[in-house]
Amino acid sequence: MKPHPRTNSRTAKADATRAAILASARKAFVEHGYDGAGLRGIAEAAGVTAMMVGRYFGSKEGLFGEVVTDTMRDAVILSPGNLSRADLSRAFAEALVGVTTKGQTPLDGFLISFRSAGSATATRIARERIAQVHHATATAAVSGDHAPERAALFLALVAGVQIMRQMLELAPLANAEPALLVDLLTPVIAGLIESGNHQTNGTDS
Repeated sequence: MKPHPRTNSRTAKADATRAAILASARKAFVEHGYDGAGLRGIAEAAGVTAMMVGRYFGSKEGLFGEVVTDTMRDAVILSPGNLSRADLSRAFAEALVGVTTKGQTPLDGFLISFRSAGSATATRIARERIAQVHHATATAAVSGDHAPERAALFLALVAGVQIMRQMLELAPLANAEPALLVDLLTPVIAGLIESGNHQTNGTDS
């Protein structure tokens, strides 16, 4: 039995409303961080009421969590294409250097976390979502012992390069030739994600 046309219409309208709220919230959190973005402003930009935002996402916390997850759906560094490459460490290095090159807009997910870092609520939500998605994906890509710890160090390296090269624009990083940075980063990343001998407490693991 086919769904009634009115049911399809209501579903499509609900999906469109949800998408509009999510897009508005993503923009607001990118620009202002968690504490600086208000539900009323997000609702107004989406063409709905604040009550409607609550109906779809429950609360500001729920909305923030959905936005953080939404930014992870189109991964740039941990993308399927990069994960399928034989030269995985170089693929990650090229992607990281590429997204932090001068003139590139910082990734939404990074900006949201960066500008929301002063909020304990936002950092808790971001930590949970990163653990569920990016850390899980990175851990699966690591070979050898201590995969969760090494994957977390890889994510810390990615965040650090984004901050120092793209946000603070530390001259040796911001002005470096991209090919040089890729060559320098590749063995560092390989040391974190590829199998081999890794030092733990001064002994070979």
